[in-house]
Amino acid sequence: MSEPELMRFLDEERVLTCATVGPNGRPHLMPLWYVRDGGSVLAWTYGKSQKVKNLERDGRATLQIEAGRDVYGELRGAMLECDVAIERDPGRVGEFGVKMMARYAGGGELSPEARAGVLQQASKRVLLRFTPTRVVTWDHRKLGGKY
Repeated sequence: MSEPELMRFLDEERVLTCATVGPNGRPHLMPLWYVRDGGSVLAWTYGKSQKVKNLERDGRATLQIEAGRDVYGELRGAMLECDVAIERDPGRVGEFGVKMMARYAGGGELSPEARAGVLQQASKRVLLRFTPTRVVTWDHRKLGGKY
């Protein structure tokens, strides 16, 4: 994928798989909702989650976003090797949570009740900023049926 194709792909897809290194040295894979912020990817999760514990120990993760899983010729995706920063400020975490939930609710404004519910969760959550250091993409639709 070209850079503009990758940005569009990240904006269109809705779930990524985040791989961190677990305490036993094995990959720990978990799905996350996310928002693209320029070339970075932002997500939130519970501050006491295993992925956060893993990132506190080793601030690197690999993300995979994929689409077209039902037909081989439609497969496309991206693997992003990332350095990860953990943001714990409840105000910033809450602000991000509102932005992310608005994306997943169709892009409009959240109701006052929904906004309050998201902000209430912020004290238990952290914001993860994934900054890619290496990106690999694929798009089987460009292969013209020749594999």
